[in-house]
Amino acid sequence: MCSPADLDPKVLTFKRPSDLKWTNSGRVEQIVLYGDPAKPGFYSVVLKWPPGTGSRPHTHPNDRFVTVLSGTWWVGTGTDYDMSKTEPMPAGSFVTHTAGGVHFDGAKDQEVIVLVSGMGPGTTVNVQAK
Repeated sequence: MCSPADLDPKVLTFKRPSDLKWTNSGRVEQIVLYGDPAKPGFYSVVLKWPPGTGSRPHTHPNDRFVTVLSGTWWVGTGTDYDMSKTEPMPAGSFVTHTAGGVHFDGAKDQEVIVLVSGMGPGTTVNVQAK
């Protein structure tokens, strides 16, 4: 095994689990792995949803790509926020949020951790129910 001193930082960079720090962004916690989701350019973040938390109907200006790392994440579409009309996405699932598409999602009875990647800014635009 080589030591970190042997690795060329122009070739690769890395973060070990002890280097990753959760920050609270409201209802969910997040780790920014790469980039800045608030700025233009590629970003990658990990989000931790506590049980019973979810997002109301909203859109994003750019496509977002979501991989469920642990737990079951529940997803729905449209402006009618009804978590009973969501589809379960177990760990290992991959979901694409198409730019401008109205959707909602969240955790029901267990913590859920998802990896979200996309092009920033990764803003959220809330949508009022019709």
